Amino acid sequence: MTARGQILGLAHSDEDLVEFLRRAGIEDAGPLLDNPRAVTWRGGRAHEYEAKR
Repeated sequence: MTARGQILGLAHSDEDLVEFLRRAGIEDAGPLLDNPRAVTWRGGRAHEYEAKR
């Protein structure tokens, strides 16, 4: 997870993302997860965290 150019960590769930965003100063970030202007999902589909083999 990267926010404002800073690496915050590796998310394993939506809850992880919300917590990283909270630490970055964004309260109530849950609704942002489905906003493509706010969140860019990379390496897979949105809300999927399992590693691809």
